Amino acid sequence: MQRFDVIILGGGLVGLSLAIALGRHGVTCAVVDPADPVVTTAAGFDGRVSAIASASFKMFDAIGVAAHLEGKTCPIDRIWVGEGLSGGALDFAPDPDDGALGYMCENRILRISLDATASEVAEITRFQPDKAVEVTRDDLAVIVKLASGATLSASLLVGAEGRASPTREQAGIAVAKWSYPHAALVTAIDHDEPHRNTAYEIFYTDGPFALLPMQPGTRSAIVWTVPTEQGPAYLKLPEKAWLAEAQKRMGGFLGDIRLAAPMQSYPLGYHRAARITDRRLALVGDAAHGIHPIAGQGVNLGYRDVAALAEVIVEGMRIGLEPGDAQLLTRYQRWRALDSISVTMMMDGLVRLFDVPGKPASLVRRLGLSAVQKLGPLKDRFMAEARGESGPRPRLLLGDLV
Repeated sequence: MQRFDVIILGGGLVGLSLAIALGRHGVTCAVVDPADPVVTTAAGFDGRVSAIASASFKMFDAIGVAAHLEGKTCPIDRIWVGEGLSGGALDFAPDPDDGALGYMCENRILRISLDATASEVAEITRFQPDKAVEVTRDDLAVIVKLASGATLSASLLVGAEGRASPTREQAGIAVAKWSYPHAALVTAIDHDEPHRNTAYEIFYTDGPFALLPMQPGTRSAIVWTVPTEQGPAYLKLPEKAWLAEAQKRMGGFLGDIRLAAPMQSYPLGYHRAARITDRRLALVGDAAHGIHPIAGQGVNLGYRDVAALAEVIVEGMRIGLEPGDAQLLTRYQRWRALDSISVTMMMDGLVRLFDVPGKPASLVRRLGLSAVQKLGPLKDRFMAEARGESGPRPRLLLGDLV
C-alpha cells in the first residue's frame, strides 16, 4: 500500500493545480486520472480555451506554472460588453499600471504547462491512465484501490473529476442543477484586423456571442450560444455559410475571418453541490459547481477552490492536524460557500436577464449597461469580479505561497 497525505481523483486543470499547490508546501499527493497525458497534450488546436483571471494567474506565478506559460498566453486588456453592436455597452479598460484583467490560453497549452510543472514537484505521484474501482472512507483514513491493482491510502480524498463526479455521487451529496435551452458552439477564427487584446461579449436575443483574444493578435476564440435545437444545424453548415453567420454577429469589425479550429458543440447547464465536504472528502472545481460560460468564470471558481483548500490544509498541518481533519474541512466549506453561491447565482441571473425577449427588455438592458458604464464604484465592482479579486482571498490568489 502506498501512503500519501492527499489523494486527488481527477488530474485536469483544477485537480493538477491543487496537487502542485500542495506539493510546493511538502504535502504528498497522489493524482489519479483515466486520461492519458500523451493524448491530452497531443499536438493540434481544438479551439478550446480558458480565460485565466488575474488573481488565478497570480496563483500560477506563485506555484511555478506561469513560468511555463511565458509567451503562450494573450493578456485581456479590455472587455467590451454590449446589447448587440449598438446602444448600451460596458467598456472595461483598466489603467495600464493595474495590469491585465486576465489571460487567454489554449487548454492544451495549459495542460502541457501544468504537466511540466507537476513533473518538477517530487511530492506528486501520478497514476495515469488509471481509475479508482473501490473507495473507502472512515474515521481513520481513505483507502483507494485502482484498476491497475495499486492500493493507495491517505488522510483526505479530493473529488476533482468534473461535473459528473462519481465521488460526489457516492458520497450522497445532493446537487441543485438545471439545463439552459442553449448550446455553446466553440471554435477559433483568424481575422484581418488585430483584436488589440480585447474580449467582446455581444448579447443577442438568441444568446450571447463571445470573441476572446488569442495569440497571435489576429486570432480569436469564439463561444457562440445558440438555442439547443439549432446547434446541430449550425454544425452542419458549410464553412462559408458558417463564417457568414458569424460575421453578421461581429458586424465585420475584425475584417475578413477564417476558421482556425474545428467547430464543437456543448450543452449548457448549471449545478451546485449542496455541500463540498464529507467525511475525509473535499470537492473542487466542476465537481462542486458548474456555471454558464457567459463571463468565463467557471474554471476560475475552481482555482479559487484550489487556493482556499491548499491554504486550509497547509496551515492545519503546520499545527499538527492531518489534511482530513473535520475542523479543516469545516473551514474550507465555510470559506467557499458564500463566494461560490454568490458567483454562480449572479452568473445564472445574468444569463436569465439577457435571455428575456422583446424590445422592452432590450431597452432596459441597454439603459442598465449605460448606467453601469457611468457609475464608477459599480463598474469597479464588475472589474473586480472579472479579475477574481472580490471577497476575502486566499494568499495564493494574492501571489503569495501560504
